[in-house]
Amino acid sequence: MEKIALDFDNAVQKLGVPVTAQQKQKLLDFLQLLHKWNKAYNLTSVRDPEQMLYVHILDSIAVAPLLSKNTYIDVGTGPGLPGIPLAIMYPDKQFVLLDSLGKRIRFIKQVAYELSLTNIEPVQSRVEDYQPETAFDGVLSRAFASISDMLSWCQHLTDDKGVFLALKGQYPEQELANLPDGFTMTSADELIVPGLDADRYLITVKRTQVEG
Repeated sequence: MEKIALDFDNAVQKLGVPVTAQQKQKLLDFLQLLHKWNKAYNLTSVRDPEQMLYVHILDSIAVAPLLSKNTYIDVGTGPGLPGIPLAIMYPDKQFVLLDSLGKRIRFIKQVAYELSLTNIEPVQSRVEDYQPETAFDGVLSRAFASISDMLSWCQHLTDDKGVFLALKGQYPEQELANLPDGFTMTSADELIVPGLDADRYLITVKRTQVEG
């Protein structure tokens, strides 16, 4: 882990995201747990911990500077990505981590316990069936679905002011051309993730405001 810790320091410096010593430790502890549990639970196709650092941890925290709201739901979170790294970065924000597979939710509960993360709530449910008590400020998705499907399945999770944040690979031109009525893209931020030779974008979509 010593080399991974050094790689982390170098990458974070390039990323330009401030990370405290405590946050770094928790992110690396999460990486270790992910690697350990992955052997039995098959949580991610990425097997090498060094690769996990870039593909999962850094790719997730690259989004951190773009989160300006207080409550988020990470739909199709898998093993807690990007929700757990973002919850570590923002202990003052609340994250619901939603997935339909029990083994993933069990893993997330274990991570929350071992890392003392009090600002995440793991929920096992299909997104269409989940009814929150209060609307979320933002819906996050990473490799979950097309943007149209995300909006269709998740629009009940926010109110009129809520934002939909889709973490994508290549710029999703076709998906954005087919946005459903009532929604508009407000920004497309290119994310440069050190050590990751791939296009990454955070697409922000909001409901179209009706003048009246």
